[in-house]
Amino acid sequence: MCGIAGRLAYRGASLDHELAALARMVQPLRHRGPDDEGLWSDGIASLGSRRLAIIDLSTRGRQPIANEDGTVRIVMNGEIYNFEDLRGRLSHAGHAFRSDTDTETVLHLYEEEGVDCLAHLRGMFALAIWDAPRRRLFVARDRLGKKPLWYHTDHEALLFASEPKALLQDDAVRAEVDPVAIHHYLTYGYVPSPLSAFRSLRKLPPAHYLLVEGGQVTTHRYWSLRYATKRTEREDALGEELLHRLGEAVRLRLIADVPVGALLSGGVDSSVVVALMQRFSSKPVRTFSIRFEDGAYDESPYARDVAARFGTEHHEAVVKPDAIALLPRLVWHYDEPFADSSALPSMALSTMAREFVTVALSGDGGDESFLGYDRYAAAATARWFDLVPAPARRAAAALARALPPGETRSARERGRRFASALALSARRRYGAWMSIFDESAKRALYADDFAATVGDVDSCAILDAAFAASDATSFAEAAAHADVQTYLPDDLLVKMDIASMAASLEVRSPFLDHEVVEFAASLPPGLKLRRRTQKYLVKRVMADVLPPEILHRPKMGFGVPLARWFRHDLREMAHDVLLGTRAAQRGWFRADAVRRMLDDHAAGRAYHHARLWALLVLELWHQTFIDARRPPAAPLDWSAL
Repeated sequence: MCGIAGRLAYRGASLDHELAALARMVQPLRHRGPDDEGLWSDGIASLGSRRLAIIDLSTRGRQPIANEDGTVRIVMNGEIYNFEDLRGRLSHAGHAFRSDTDTETVLHLYEEEGVDCLAHLRGMFALAIWDAPRRRLFVARDRLGKKPLWYHTDHEALLFASEPKALLQDDAVRAEVDPVAIHHYLTYGYVPSPLSAFRSLRKLPPAHYLLVEGGQVTTHRYWSLRYATKRTEREDALGEELLHRLGEAVRLRLIADVPVGALLSGGVDSSVVVALMQRFSSKPVRTFSIRFEDGAYDESPYARDVAARFGTEHHEAVVKPDAIALLPRLVWHYDEPFADSSALPSMALSTMAREFVTVALSGDGGDESFLGYDRYAAAATARWFDLVPAPARRAAAALARALPPGETRSARERGRRFASALALSARRRYGAWMSIFDESAKRALYADDFAATVGDVDSCAILDAAFAASDATSFAEAAAHADVQTYLPDDLLVKMDIASMAASLEVRSPFLDHEVVEFAASLPPGLKLRRRTQKYLVKRVMADVLPPEILHRPKMGFGVPLARWFRHDLREMAHDVLLGTRAAQRGWFRADAVRRMLDDHAAGRAYHHARLWALLVLELWHQTFIDARRPPAAPLDWSAL
């Protein structure tokens, strides 16, 4: 696991200049790789790395790594879990290895297969290869987007890095806002790929590679998830295959030369991972969870029960999130506006786990593959309402929209959001459930100039395009596939990548093994969502392993008490920041609309905590990255913002 960065100077430059520029880019990535640094340049291509040593801890694993004659070099962030099998084939083909790393294996595989090497990789990765004989830069990202890759290109050079703050060290990269990206952020709580909150930066989408060759910069998709072809075997046989595939995905992710543990929430997916880990371990698995004082957000009793059942070495910490103290660190690490508040406990959990292990397995990805979210069941239910005459649905939706927002987790609020979207098409209805600010709320929020800048850009078109790209025939599966293309890589995986890397912790996700994901997509939808049972087949194959109170309890998520914070802990700070001079000078939002949200929430007349959090993070991001023009070398103190 590493932080990587690089430059390709189209006209070439002095070696000293390129190495100095590369060193500045790599420095802000130290948290991603505290163990080692590697810099290389030939005056045209420059490759840099900060290393978190996981496999082959010796200096032989230092990146960049070169082939036998030094003509091809690689930097890579991530892990390739089938590298030992690939290495055997490549050794037989005559390649000589200087290290025991997976990174060197990928390099030689590229020599054999070219860009088609990606089809053979099983793992998570963002990589860059400089092929000097071909004058080709090859940059690629894993299928599901577990590892990030940002880039900037102009007429002088192409730059890439694991995080924007590395790219912003270059004088040619300006820290300017993309208003359209902010417009989308306010809908989704994240900036969708390939856009960036920075006008001059882009994200390489998952399952894509970028080539710079012959003066041209091109991007290409190399993998797509398909749902149309379904397996027809008996349920028992498919259950056995699922258990085998999950077990193999877990086994491969235990390969490391450093201590390995598990992040255990007590939910179905993390509990499945721990159960399978213990099968492959001769020692008690180390498990980690956090406990909240607010019982509505605390899953620690379930995690304790799972830990006791499998005899793990369990570690638990009480988290009392001090939002004011943590916000500057969160904003600095996430680089662009990111409104998923579960990033805070994710950072706390990663920091605690890193005290004991360097690698941790998680249950991320199970919900998207096996239809675990409540909204998939709601989407299936809502299709029945489409049989109701349109005037009646419009009337019910209007009544629901007239109600003030409630607490996010409450049955009342879920019912209000469900009903308020009934008049929409199935795709737009799903988008409405996923949004923080819908289009009408944006119109009420935006100042005239900002509204004119973003024009009639339709944020929901992003989700429409994701639906259109799916070949799923059931709507629930189509919704899950849309999430795999948007919400999963741009929210959930960003959240965990940044939170874990901030603590120099590598997190591996067996449910996101692409072979497991492909198998899940091939299952009939009734084996994933059956009546009211979500993740049906997973729960069936684990029924003899996990107790019913774990398998069938309501999903909680990994939240924080934002509603209470904005009435107490964050009330004064939010008022000062969102209605302060800097925010007013930006001229993005109507001060009266923001004040109304703050006042109505504080008085208990409505629940605007999700919207207020999104606005607060956005303003603090702007003050940290845009006002400063260049990101600070470390998180700022609140007093400096």
